[in-house]
Amino acid sequence: MTFVVTEPCFGCKYTDCIVVCPAECFHEGEQMLYIDPDDCLDCDACRPECPVDAIFYEDDVPPQWAEYIELNAEMVAKCPSITERKTPLADGGDN
Repeated sequence: MTFVVTEPCFGCKYTDCIVVCPAECFHEGEQMLYIDPDDCLDCDACRPECPVDAIFYEDDVPPQWAEYIELNAEMVAKCPSITERKTPLADGGDN
């Protein structure tokens, strides 16, 4: 199992979660972050750090956001890895 970034991250892209990730499994898209399901250690370090509550354990993803499970797996192949904090989109920053 893995953790999944869901809808609340879209347009925010806070990076508090990536700096605590021991597996460096986050990837940065234009509008949100994604977690690589193959690299995630299921450690739960990232979830409490997300200020918009966008990260869920795969089995706990709300039904309305179930498509994000597959989207995370798909997008990590297309998006670069991110390991350093950046200004979030929600604060008007350029990423």
